[in-house]
Amino acid sequence: MAEDDIVHLIDDPSDQVPEQGPRWKVAVIDDEPAVHDGTRFALSDYRLNGQGLDILSAYSAAEGRELMRSHPDVAVVLLDVIMESDTAGLNLVEFIRDELKNDTVRIILRTGQPGQAPERRVIVDYDINDYKAKTELTADKLFTALTAALRSYQQLQRMVETRRGLEMIIEAASTLFDFKSMQRLAEGVLTQIASLLNVDCAGILVLREPMNAHETFSVLAGSGCYSRFIGTDVSEILEGDLRHLVEDAFSRRQHEFSPRRSVLYIKTLSGREVVVVLEAARHLSETDRALVEIFCSRLSIAFDNVILYEQLNNAKTRLEERVAERTQDLTKANRRLTAQWARLRQANTFKSEILGTVAHDLKNPLAVILGRTEILKELIASAGALNDNVETTIAHIRDAANRLTEMVDDLVSDAMADALDITIRREPVDISVLVQEVADANRPLATRKQQTIAVAAPPNQAAMCDADRIREAIDNLVSNAVKYSPIGGAIELLVGREGDGIMVQVRDQGAGLSPEDISRLFGRFQRLSAKPTAGETSTGLGLSIVKRIIDLHSGQITVESTGPGQGATFKMSLPVS
Repeated sequence: MAEDDIVHLIDDPSDQVPEQGPRWKVAVIDDEPAVHDGTRFALSDYRLNGQGLDILSAYSAAEGRELMRSHPDVAVVLLDVIMESDTAGLNLVEFIRDELKNDTVRIILRTGQPGQAPERRVIVDYDINDYKAKTELTADKLFTALTAALRSYQQLQRMVETRRGLEMIIEAASTLFDFKSMQRLAEGVLTQIASLLNVDCAGILVLREPMNAHETFSVLAGSGCYSRFIGTDVSEILEGDLRHLVEDAFSRRQHEFSPRRSVLYIKTLSGREVVVVLEAARHLSETDRALVEIFCSRLSIAFDNVILYEQLNNAKTRLEERVAERTQDLTKANRRLTAQWARLRQANTFKSEILGTVAHDLKNPLAVILGRTEILKELIASAGALNDNVETTIAHIRDAANRLTEMVDDLVSDAMADALDITIRREPVDISVLVQEVADANRPLATRKQQTIAVAAPPNQAAMCDADRIREAIDNLVSNAVKYSPIGGAIELLVGREGDGIMVQVRDQGAGLSPEDISRLFGRFQRLSAKPTAGETSTGLGLSIVKRIIDLHSGQITVESTGPGQGATFKMSLPVS
């Protein structure tokens, strides 16, 4: 600025009372204090759209960086080119645009040495909005340039608000899951209407459900002075005149435009009603009203989509609850069936035991009867006293005994068919866990006979087998050891690896086994020389069932005994896979 262009101040602007309300922020970045003072004086009474100026000062490019970082809402920058360096101002332009990413602020470049920064090169190479020499920037020229810059800034800000409103509507349309999404949609509607009208305004959006036509309304969104009403009941919270305005709109069911407030009415296809109250700074033109009506006509579908989704979500929740209830009922029914099946299996097992015991116990006396009949016949014949009547009587006894034997054999066959009706379902099973469970189940019986059961079973001894069947086989071996071991005896269970398989060994201190016993040990209903030590009963089926289970698993079972009184060791081998 030339010496004769320096403005002499008459009044100090700092003595003026600051205005209330929004103000345009203008940053003056220049290393000459006189430029700051002259700018403040020239613009002291400036107003645009009812707003005055808030002039911020920085006296170097470095101060300008901090100022712009602290005030991202600055509308216009009046920037000197040459300060700390010949390009300090131009570098600050790059900082604002590239680092701060501030594309909306308008930058007017002012220079006192145009030759140092040629206008054409600067306006092309740098993102500035105007270029002025300080000598030509009179008060009127400054007023004109600033007004053009502020209007450009205002238009850009409205574009940003428009984009924000559209983004909120799109986001709400893609996330229609809960009431919050409905609220976001409502907020987007208010923002979009304000952008559409190109005016700052406060607004409130109220929803009325069909079931609440004569009761309460819900505030979905509010902006400006109405933001405090979000999520409240209109009839309880809103001021009297505003509540009456909303209620009249629902009764009138049409738009109403007035100088101070505009009321928009929307009815959705589902029967729900929406009222939007706008309080704008200016009266809406006919074009504004037409645009608003077109916009509102498109909103009913958006609101219905959200509401229908909420209904669908509620129906889904109810369906899931019903499915959960049905599943619980089916689970209970399945448990009852399982319990009934267990009772039937227990009854069937008991039947088989009874049949086996009866059949086994009847065969011995029948054999005696048949044998004695033959002896009686021979004795009478040798005495020469055999006549037809005696021979006939003996024949009747022998025939009756044979028929009874056949009946017993049929009972034995039925019992064996039930006892050996075994199916296998293979799965990975830790044999050590099974052995421990069987030992725990048999300890009460052993304790009554003052016996001990010791288990040596390292963990993770897995094999592919039927857990229930292998447990049954091990239980038969352990229960036999308890049954035939003496009072105070010791029983040992051992689990380990043997080749490619898992070995389970049961050792007792019972009466032992003779070679003859071992040869027929796994047959059906075999009576061995050893007897239970506490008067227990035996069906004679246990070891034959064990043999059947192990054979179905492609395993082996063997027994070792050094003789009577030396105890016995049963060893069961199962393949791993």
